[in-house]
Amino acid sequence: MSLAERTVPIDTCRLSGRDHDTWPALRPPVRSSMRAALARALLRRVAHQTGIRVEMPSGAWYGHPGGPRMHLHRPDDFFTRVGRSGKIGFGESYMAGDWDAADDLADLLEPMARNLQTLIPPSLQWLRRFYEPKPPAEEDNDQPGARRNIAHHYDLSNELFALFLDSTMTYSSALFAGPEETLEQAQARKIERLLDATMVAAGSRVLEIGTGWGELAIRAARRGAKVTSLTLSREQAEMARQRVANGGLSGSVDVLEQDYRLSSGRFDAVVSVEMIEAVGERWWPVYFQTLEQRLAPGGRVGLQSILMGHDDMIATRPSWTWIHKYIFPGGIIPSLEAIHQTLGLHTGLRVVDRLQFGSSYAETLRRWRTSFDRQTTAVEALGFDPVFQRMWDFYLAYSEAGFRSGHLDVAQLVLSR
Repeated sequence: MSLAERTVPIDTCRLSGRDHDTWPALRPPVRSSMRAALARALLRRVAHQTGIRVEMPSGAWYGHPGGPRMHLHRPDDFFTRVGRSGKIGFGESYMAGDWDAADDLADLLEPMARNLQTLIPPSLQWLRRFYEPKPPAEEDNDQPGARRNIAHHYDLSNELFALFLDSTMTYSSALFAGPEETLEQAQARKIERLLDATMVAAGSRVLEIGTGWGELAIRAARRGAKVTSLTLSREQAEMARQRVANGGLSGSVDVLEQDYRLSSGRFDAVVSVEMIEAVGERWWPVYFQTLEQRLAPGGRVGLQSILMGHDDMIATRPSWTWIHKYIFPGGIIPSLEAIHQTLGLHTGLRVVDRLQFGSSYAETLRRWRTSFDRQTTAVEALGFDPVFQRMWDFYLAYSEAGFRSGHLDVAQLVLSR
């Protein structure tokens, strides 16, 4: 698929005043010659270190002649944004149309993700504290903050997510057995494996923390389980209840708009799929203690989590990033070591089974992005402008590159006392 088919173009002239009202950070940047010069030098280093090719409007280029191609439409704006705002500026400059991937965006971002912690020379790492902002206090995941953070992403529009997710409306990594498999089949395998691992069967009492659009709850109910599912997303709750009703399972599934900290009761299985990333590091002990408190004797917890390396987590956790600003406010991806440490210090739970399948997440994201990028007209009809579409194209490609490079992973963990 060509660049024109993969991305929503933004005219190389300036964005309109209306765009600037909606996206104030994309206004033409105020020039800073020293910071821009540092960004120019940094991109040259990145190009040679990662093997990408950087192309200028004049036709000049540097880097690797056969590498993934990054085309700068407005170099001065790009270098000013990156010089002022680092990785946030890099993403914003893509949103503004300052640059494009001449081929596939994930192919360009993958070598950057593979070398993420060494792109900035060690001698300049200390400068990060001057241009990497700290997370805003209002993004803390206390109960009001968690509801705001979840609404920011998950209450955008059920119709938007339906444009690129498969028919199960599952917004987490599938588990592929082979490239010929459909996304629906791979999502079913992921869910059924987690239900098997937590021994969900007829008569089981199941607590789900993080409903999504209800597919796991539906599949557990089809096994004969009684399911209580918690979500903070109003949009997701409405669609999940409708899907449950359409399946004739309303008597077996109760979808509640409730914070996990307010849950009660004991359950034979507690399952939570890719919800821990939205918990926040400060709240990890409370989250795991809640899982333990809700677990009946002999029960199991099924946890699916995105993971990053422990050193990477430590290095990035003080930072407020492009992903926080535009996609997942308040989020942090844990490391496997951090999960083990939190469990050991605050609970009697331990990991008794683990499956890691990061390559499946890369394929899941590739399929989502392909579907999303084909829906330009439909996305716009829902009220989402070209800047939003470029933002989401960057988010999906950035995430895909993270899993393809090994910088990110995903795992199903089974916990028991």
